[in-house]
Amino acid sequence: MLKKIFAVTIAITGFISTKAQTDSTKKNLVATNTFTASVDAYYRTNFNAPIGKTNNLTSFTNSQNAFELGMASVRWDHTIGKISATADLGFGRRANEYSYNDAGAMTAIKQLYISYQISDKIKLTMGKWATHVGFELVDAYANRNYSMSYGFSYGPFFHTGLKADISLGGKSAFMIGVANPTDFTTTTSGNKVAIAQFSTGTKDDKLKAFLNYQGGSTGDKSGFSQFDLVLNGVLSSQFGINYDGTISSVKTSGASSSWTSNALYLNFDPSSKFGLTLRGEYFDDKKSVTSAGIASSVFATTLSANIKIANLTIIPEIRVDNGNNAIFYKSGGAATQTTSGFILAAIYKF
Repeated sequence: MLKKIFAVTIAITGFISTKAQTDSTKKNLVATNTFTASVDAYYRTNFNAPIGKTNNLTSFTNSQNAFELGMASVRWDHTIGKISATADLGFGRRANEYSYNDAGAMTAIKQLYISYQISDKIKLTMGKWATHVGFELVDAYANRNYSMSYGFSYGPFFHTGLKADISLGGKSAFMIGVANPTDFTTTTSGNKVAIAQFSTGTKDDKLKAFLNYQGGSTGDKSGFSQFDLVLNGVLSSQFGINYDGTISSVKTSGASSSWTSNALYLNFDPSSKFGLTLRGEYFDDKKSVTSAGIASSVFATTLSANIKIANLTIIPEIRVDNGNNAIFYKSGGAATQTTSGFILAAIYKF
C-alpha cells in the first residue's frame, strides 16, 4: 500500500514540477496579498448555574457570569500564478479550544496550507485547514449565533493532510483527500482519515447543497464514519434558511454506536444593519458516543440578534437547552433537565 502511495506521489510531484518549469518561463506573474483580521469578546451568564458550574456543553463559551476574551485572529492569503498559500493564526481561548490536541505555539495555527492549481478543474492542497463538515465555523464573525451548536462542538474542527478539489462543471464540485486522525496537527499514529465532499447548487445560488464525509480506522478493529448534509437556501432578500444534519458512528469490535445532530437556522434581515437568527437543534448522544459522554438527547433553541455598526457586530443572544435527562444544574446543586442563559458578544472584523 505504501509503495502505491509513494508511486502516486512521485507521479504527481513530477507532473507539478514539469508544470512549474513551464509556468516559470512566463513573465509578469502578478502576486496578490489579502489580509484579514478580527477580534471578539463576550459576556455570558447562565440563569440556573450554581457556583462552580457553567451549564455549558458546547465549544468556546464555557464561562459563567464573566467577561471573556474570544480570539484575536489574523489571516494572510498570498497568490502568484497557480500557486497560493494561506497562514491563518488565532490567539486566545477560542484558538486554544480549537487546536485542543496541540501544545505551545502550535495552538495558534488555525490554518496553514499551500495550494497548486494543476488545471482549471483540479487544485491540490496540503497542510492544515478548517473542516468541510458542518455549517458553523471557528471564526466568530462567520457565524450569526455566537454560541456554538452541539453538532459543531463534537464534529471535526480541522484536518491536516492532502486533498484534491475537482470541478465537475457548472455549480458542482468534488473534493477527496487523506488526513491525519481528526483534529491532530501532528501525530505519530499510522492511522489516516479519508475525507470527501460533493457540492452543487442552482444557477442563481439560491439553493446550495454539500454532502460531506470523513471516516477511517482508529486501530484495534475499531473505526468511525461521519456523514453530514448542509443545505443553504435564500428565500428572499430578507429571509434565509440553512440546515445541517450529521450522523457520526463509532465501531468497536463489531458493535456500532452513533450520535446525531439536526440543526435548522432561520434568518431574518429587515435591514443591512439588523438581523435575527433562530437556531433550533436536536442533538442525540444517549449512548455517550461523544468525548463528553452526555448520555442524553438535547433540544437547544438559540435566538441571536446581529446589530451592525460599520465593521462592528454586536450579538445579544438568548439560549435555552432542554435535555431528556437531568444533565444540567440549578441553584443549590440539584440536577435539572432545562437551563437557560444570555450572551452579549462584540465582534470586530477588518
